[in-house]
Parts: sequence; structure tokens; C-alpha cells
Amino acid sequence: MFAQREFRAVFLAGSLSWVGDYVAKAAVTLLVFQQTRSVALSAAAFAVSFLPWLLGGPVLAALAERYAYRRVMVACDLIRMALMLVIAIPSLPYQAVLVLIFAATLANPPSQAAKSALIPQLLTGDRLVLGLSLNSSVGQAAQVVGYVFGAAVAAIDPEVALLFNAATFGFSALLVRFGVRHRPPVMNPAHRSHLLRETREGFGIVFRTPVLRAIAVLVFSAMLFSIVPEGLAAAWANDESRGAVSAGTAQAAIMVANPVGFILGGLLVSRLFGPARRLKLMRPLAVLAPLMLVPVLFDPPPLVVALLAALCGFAVAGMMPMANGLFVQALPNGFRARAFGVMATGVQVIQGFAVLVTGVLAERFPIPIVVGVWSAAGVVLMAVASLRWPDRQTVDDAIAAASLANADPPPSRPDGPASDGTVGDTSDSHAGDGHRRHAVT
Repeated sequence: MFAQREFRAVFLAGSLSWVGDYVAKAAVTLLVFQQTRSVALSAAAFAVSFLPWLLGGPVLAALAERYAYRRVMVACDLIRMALMLVIAIPSLPYQAVLVLIFAATLANPPSQAAKSALIPQLLTGDRLVLGLSLNSSVGQAAQVVGYVFGAAVAAIDPEVALLFNAATFGFSALLVRFGVRHRPPVMNPAHRSHLLRETREGFGIVFRTPVLRAIAVLVFSAMLFSIVPEGLAAAWANDESRGAVSAGTAQAAIMVANPVGFILGGLLVSRLFGPARRLKLMRPLAVLAPLMLVPVLFDPPPLVVALLAALCGFAVAGMMPMANGLFVQALPNGFRARAFGVMATGVQVIQGFAVLVTGVLAERFPIPIVVGVWSAAGVVLMAVASLRWPDRQTVDDAIAAASLANADPPPSRPDGPASDGTVGDTSDSHAGDGHRRHAVT
């Protein structure tokens, strides 16, 4: 896999920008809390990076199909580098920081969609499966490194952490520009319809196909509660009543716990159990994930909170690979980038919503009570989603329909996905596939 020179460049570029992103999240969250001493504003600083997905994620992801993927990735990296340099200006008001963070993250949807669609052009067969799996694991590892490094550096000087993030975007742009050869856009002008129509077709293929819809609901439900300890970590760790460990250590421990658990869960569950057993475990693990966070109701020390968050991440990782695999098998190739936009948007919006709401609630109620009750509600939600999971025949039919659609040559005019989830006449069908980190890539 790594013998493929272009994949090496894309892999390293993505790893660098991921580390930089999480360093910046830790730094900005702490920077805003230091300026305002407000839990809600600190949570808003964490959640604002998810907002662009709500306002236009699927459209921006669909836009990436219209241009060369290399060009999209390089342009997005340069834009984010420039904006991070501005955010790093000392004594910048927190209002300006929030606006600039929002502007920088507008480049995330097209960049991630382009990468998602480019990787299957670089790897095929089992190498593609391995590449996607490795990409997901490294994304989680980058989150751990970024949060630890970001929390440590931000405690000394948040601006230095932001300059580091800008540098990672610069190196990423160089790696992609000189390490990946130019390819023409998969969707040429003759295949285009209307950007909003193309975006709508992406929503249609996900939510009109029962199996894809069930996976989306399960993934979105998992994201609704598993992100909360990370988003509230700065305020939680800086609670003046906690003196057993330093605030920086507590923040780093809470922020990295979920991704560490995710890495361990993904490795152990995939190694210990075969596909049939993993499929049976998927729904019990979905319910177990929020259940792991309910004990924070008893206000344990930060390191115990981190352990519970790690167990939550472990359970989420146990169910996610099977969900990802089913999503890929039931998805026609011609909708891969747009389906990525839909799923990534849902994940980002759900995570941002969860952090914002719990942050506001934490202004009025103790953080342990907020997180514990929120997680208990998550147990109920996951139980309902698990009970409504489609039967095996429905899953097999969806996979067969996708395989049949993938075997047919792309037609000449777009009619979009049929209501049963199969693909109709789609002139904008393209060969690009891909699929992603916390959700489906």
C-alpha cells in the first residue's frame, strides 16, 4: 500500500493536518475560556468548527466533485493556513477568533470530500480496504497526539499552538501539490446538472435506502453523546474544586480518552471476532456506549471520567467498522463523494449541537449532572435505533442492488436515485469513491 507514492503523500498530508486541527481545537477552547471564564463560550469555541457542515457541508462536498481533487485539497490547505496565522495574532478578541475559526472550517467539507474520493483512485481491492482502515485509525491517533500536545502547549501559549496548526496546513499543501499527479475532474461540465440538485441526490441515496438510513441513524446517535466529554473538557478540568491533578493534565486526559478507547476498540474487536460475530455485537455495543458515561452522575475525579470516556470510545469503535463496511457495500459508486458529504455533515452537526447544548446546560447545572443525564437519554435513543435495525434480507437486498448499479455503465442524463435506493439515470455518476473517520468515509 505504501509503495504507492501518491498514497504516501495523501496519507502524510492528512495526518499532519489532522494533528494540527486537534492542536488548534484544544488551544482555541482554552483561549476562549481564559478570556471569558464561560463554559458556554468555551463549548461554543469547540463547536463552531462543526457549524460549516450545518450551513453548507453537503453543497461544499458536492462542489469538490466539479474540480480536480488535488487542486481542491491544495487550495483548502492554503486558505486554512492563512486564516490560522491571523487567529494566532496575540490578544485577538474571542469574537474575532470564533469568526475566523468558522471561516477556516468552511474549507473542511470540500477538502475532506476530495480526499475521500481521491483515495480509491490511488488504491484498489484489498489495498483500498486497508488504506481506509488505516486512515481511520491514524485519524484517531492524530486526535490523541493533537489534544495532548495542544493542551500542553496552549497552557503555556495558545498562539504557539495555532502557529503550529498553520504550519501543518502549509506542509500538507506542499505534499499534495508535489506528491500527487494532476487528474481531471471526474464530473466534467457536460455531466453537471445543478449543484443543489446534485446535493439533493446525495441526501436521497442515503435516506431513501433503508439500510443506509439505518446506518446513518445509528452513527448519528453515537456521535450525539460520545463527543460531550471532549467538548466540556476545558471547563471540567479547570473546576477549582479539583486539585488531585493539574488542569492541563486533566483536560488532556479527558480529551484524548475517547479516541484512545476508539483505537483500542477498533483493533481488539476486529482481531478477536469474525464478521458474523461483529455484526451480532454491533447493536449491543451501540447501547453500551452511552451507558459507559452514565456513572459520571456521581461526579468522579477527572481521571475516572477519562476512563469512562475511553470505555465509551471502545464500544463505539466496536460497532463502527461493521457499520462502515455495510455502508460501503450498499452504496452505489457514483454517489460516494456526495454520500460522504451527507454523513460527514450529519456527524459534524450532531457533534456541534451536542457540545453547544450541554455547554449551555452546564452554565445552570453541574457538568457531571448534565453529562450523566445526557448519556442516560443516549441509552434510550440507541436502544430504539437498535430495535429498528433492518432484517438480514433487507441488508442483502440493498447490497445486491448496489452491486448491480455499480456493474452498469453510467448513463448520459441525471434522474437521481430512485425511491428504493437504487440508482436511476445519473449523468453525474463518477468513479470516485471514498469513505471516512468518525462516520463513513
